[in-house]
Amino acid sequence: MTEPTPPSVPDHASAPPARRRRWIGRAVGGAVAVTAIAVAAYGSITSAAAGDDIHASMTIIAPAAAGGGWDGVARELQQAQKANGLVNNVQVVNMPGAGGTIALGNVSVLNGQANNLLVGGTGLLAATVQFDSAATLDDVTPLAVMVEEYDVIVVPADSPFQTLDDLVQAWKSDPRALPWTGGGSFDQLVVADLALAAGIAPSDMTYISSDGGGEAIQALLNGTAQAAAGGYPDNIDQIESGRLRALALVAEQPLDGVDIPTAADQGYDVNLTNWRMLAAPSGLSDEQVGDLTDLVLESTATPEWADARARYHWTERLITGDDLTAFLKEERSRIERLYEEMGL
Repeated sequence: MTEPTPPSVPDHASAPPARRRRWIGRAVGGAVAVTAIAVAAYGSITSAAAGDDIHASMTIIAPAAAGGGWDGVARELQQAQKANGLVNNVQVVNMPGAGGTIALGNVSVLNGQANNLLVGGTGLLAATVQFDSAATLDDVTPLAVMVEEYDVIVVPADSPFQTLDDLVQAWKSDPRALPWTGGGSFDQLVVADLALAAGIAPSDMTYISSDGGGEAIQALLNGTAQAAAGGYPDNIDQIESGRLRALALVAEQPLDGVDIPTAADQGYDVNLTNWRMLAAPSGLSDEQVGDLTDLVLESTATPEWADARARYHWTERLITGDDLTAFLKEERSRIERLYEEMGL
């Protein structure tokens, strides 16, 4: 499930002044719109954060509205912790806005308050780059990557493109004439990565941003777009019903039980995944970080979490400690490069 994200609007110092002024105006308006939500949610966080016993109470912050991928992670984690007595009182707080950076900014000031967990992932890291946010993942304490979700490249069932190579060759002949769509900024990054692998300048591609996977599917079916990248869970029903044709799975390895070849197996080295992580506030002791990491690993080892992975088509990927630090650094560099290639 792809998290809802703001429109792809450049926010770099190198942008022309007129474009920067337009973005500043839109950013101020967006900030005003989410202020009431953020203030209310922040109050919920601070009131629930009384005390520091992580097994007595925990607040899990989903940096998006209810119903999205980050919210799903938060609520499934809540259920796993409650059902197994890992935490006595667990609440989920939704704090949408600016691709997750509103929530990130609020958590970044909860210095030393260990009983708060922030859900994040590829989309949140991308938003800190795209919008040059004041708060970054350096301002919180990343604990673990837990799962990843794969995108799939799809076309309408009546499309003339039978394989990924068919699609790419047509795209290369006139990149601007073949419009793509996707459910969010992560999907746009996947398309940009595919463009690079195919020898196409991402700045030349035509990408129509849709508000979620459902809208992206409609754009395909009504002919607005000719191809799309989207989360496999968002597209599986349409693929199985025969309305969409899956050309490639964007993953390093084939997915068990899924008869879709990977892009890499078809000669295109594209494997950006939509991973999901948990972070805590900064200012924690090594012991607190260790205890929180253990809690996350215990939560992901429960039957409830295993059931959630199956229902959401998540693939387990546990990364902690120094490996996590290195992973996040590599992912940030990769995403920065993709935005630069797109000219954003």
